Amino acid sequence: MTKVDNPATATAPAPSPPLTERQEARRRRILQTSARLAGRGGFDAVQMREVAESSQVALGTLYRYFPSKVHLLVATMQDQLEHLHATLRRQPPAGETPAERVAQTLMRAFRALQREPQLAEAMARALTFADRSVSPEVDQVSRQTTAIILDAMGGLDHPTPEQLSAVRVIEHTWHSTLITWLSGRASIAQVKVDIDTACRLLDLTAAGPSAERR
Repeated sequence: MTKVDNPATATAPAPSPPLTERQEARRRRILQTSARLAGRGGFDAVQMREVAESSQVALGTLYRYFPSKVHLLVATMQDQLEHLHATLRRQPPAGETPAERVAQTLMRAFRALQREPQLAEAMARALTFADRSVSPEVDQVSRQTTAIILDAMGGLDHPTPEQLSAVRVIEHTWHSTLITWLSGRASIAQVKVDIDTACRLLDLTAAGPSAERR
């Protein structure tokens, strides 16, 4: 078990200056290498030394960007979701209701991960292993997933508390179904049923706040 207590990253996420163009390019290479290695051999295939060598960065530099393999793979998931979000914006879902559009969107995301099961397994394991030190990266994954769902709903600028609650349940369901599918405990058909069921929560919030308690 790797333990890295880097003073620069051990403190709570203080605002850090934006990355320079060169630093952003370096980070991009690291994430691409991580995804490639994970796609070939899953979680165990992502070794920090090999990531550094393949990305043409010093090992110490890699650890400054990502203090552990778990940090790196969770960031890789956020990056994959970001690419997916861009694709979905170019080709938005065509369902008639928010629930239909979100379900369609999440199944598209699921099928994209299905095409690279080793990569999906590595990222899901990293999320499972993530402790409090990985909270900023996990939060980014959650925010990205939420943004994808809200865009599919219709790009709500000011979602209600009830809508946000439904989105959280849908997000939890999506991540849970990914894990159960990867472990062989659910078929794609069952995944679709579960996602469709969770997305129907949006129908209950379509008219705004839930009915007043009487």
